Amino acid sequence: MTFQKIALILTLCILLCSCKNEQKYTLVDNQQTSSKVEINWSLAQAHYLQNMTDAMSYLDSLAKFESDSPQAKKWFIKTRQAFKRAEPYASYLNPEVGHRANGPALPIVTDDTQKVLRPFGLQKIEESIYEGGESKEQYQKEIRLTHGLFKNLKKNIQKRELTPQRFFIATHQQLMRIISLGISGFDTPVSQLGLGETTISLQSLKEIYNSSIRSLVTAKNQKLDSTFHKNIDKAVNYLNANPNFETFDRFTFIRDFMNPITRNWVEIRKTADIWKPVNSKPFNFDAPTFFEEDSFNVEFFTPPVNRNPTEKRIALGKKLFFDANLSKSGKMACVTCHNPKKGWADGMVVNKDNIGKPLKRNTPTLINAAYQQSFFWEGRAPTILNQINAVFNNKKEFNSSVHEFSKEILIDSTYAELFKEAYGGIGTKNTTIVRAISSYIATLKGFNSKFDRNIRGEEDSFTEQEKLGFNLYMGKALCATCHFIPLTNGTVPPFFSEHEKEVIGVPETAANNELDDDLGFYLLPNSQLEVYKGMFKTPTVRNSEVTAPYMHNGVYNTLEEVMNFYNLGGGGGLGFDLPYQTLPFDNLQLTKQEEKALVVFMKTLTDVEIGEEY
Repeated sequence: MTFQKIALILTLCILLCSCKNEQKYTLVDNQQTSSKVEINWSLAQAHYLQNMTDAMSYLDSLAKFESDSPQAKKWFIKTRQAFKRAEPYASYLNPEVGHRANGPALPIVTDDTQKVLRPFGLQKIEESIYEGGESKEQYQKEIRLTHGLFKNLKKNIQKRELTPQRFFIATHQQLMRIISLGISGFDTPVSQLGLGETTISLQSLKEIYNSSIRSLVTAKNQKLDSTFHKNIDKAVNYLNANPNFETFDRFTFIRDFMNPITRNWVEIRKTADIWKPVNSKPFNFDAPTFFEEDSFNVEFFTPPVNRNPTEKRIALGKKLFFDANLSKSGKMACVTCHNPKKGWADGMVVNKDNIGKPLKRNTPTLINAAYQQSFFWEGRAPTILNQINAVFNNKKEFNSSVHEFSKEILIDSTYAELFKEAYGGIGTKNTTIVRAISSYIATLKGFNSKFDRNIRGEEDSFTEQEKLGFNLYMGKALCATCHFIPLTNGTVPPFFSEHEKEVIGVPETAANNELDDDLGFYLLPNSQLEVYKGMFKTPTVRNSEVTAPYMHNGVYNTLEEVMNFYNLGGGGGLGFDLPYQTLPFDNLQLTKQEEKALVVFMKTLTDVEIGEEY
């Protein structure tokens, strides 16, 4: 027996025999039997630890073979499967390391020195094995560095005991991963192992549930326990019966198999009644699926200073939003660029500044803008408050300092009462104005489109073409690997703590013959790295039907043009020199019928009508 196995057995024994009752057992009264049910969290924690240890061991075996060896794929698959079993708890405890271990194979920029490092982690190893082209030395380095990440994750599992809160949040995150990352190909973009790994995740969930809270749930609601098991088995059977990545019906899988599981899980948590949901995470833990109007907790995305606004503050913000007196010229308001009659955008390539000259970039919609972690096209504003402040300070826009209250608005005498009701009176700074506007913008939500109603099962009106479009979006067309379901923006699930920015090579004109000269994120202070040239934030595609033109420069007037751009492989596919383009393939090889189906699906995401009044 190796030293490693002996150490593991000793660790498991310590976990299983711990005298810390709060770690080993949670005692819960059973109202029906007047007895107490024991919940042994040590078994669940041992499951996570064992699989993290196995993942490290499989990596060691992988390192013994050349990247082009058939054995390399065998051990890589085993490594990923073990990691997926450990991932819920391992990544919950250390999100940054967990994401690096299984994140995209993109260059890494260090925070302190701004040094650009070569990517590593499971997705980079995947590229080396399935695509080749990497030196033996670099391949071995990728494995060593990934092994180091695994070692860090394992230590956390050993040191931090599993509790009801950690268990329920980690599981909720993993269910989100399945829907947004696993079946979309984000996790395994080259090998397309995601469908098989989804069966691993679901089976692991069942094992963890059975070894922890099942006895408590069955004592209270045996039918719920039985239904949960049946729904997981049905989902696994569906996955096993439909293993082809390109033809897999993700719409049906989510609606008919995953949504029942998430509904069951919410009821299981409520039935167990051993943890009350917190308000510090992105999820509404009581929402039955991830596609409800209230599935996401807007307070999580809101700066602490502006959370839980009163109705009075929202009403004040709405009035201010439409008031041109906020600007120094008295001619520009928020609504100038974000018009509810135009999908909360403006329908222009670029809007005009306060003296009638073109602004630099296209105006995005404000619908669901609150569910982001950065603002403006290059992401220069970390919060919506920063974004509004920047508009006030911009000499080409409001040109009005946020540090001095805008007395021009007091021309309207109703403001005095509104400020008194909202903030106790009129302050000396514009900061209250900024906060009020932010509170109003946070109410501009859109999660009740035709797609949402159909994926929730409230209606059955999706056409075969719309379903094909969604399945392409989630699969072959790779849209969902940047525009993550269900928000369809670049806020990265399941932690939603960062917002993706991409280099896609947008052209200067619709003729597609020259790269646009806007360098995006590269223009920000301390961002002058080649990897950042032409990098822009990933916007939402919800309501894109009514928010043309598209891209940061408004270059495309139709969704058909946008689909064709991506199908051709972005700027790289058009022949532009883009060594750091982040699109994963040169050409998507979509047929004209598939491009059309994608556009048809995109239109099902519309829940704001042109001309709608607010």
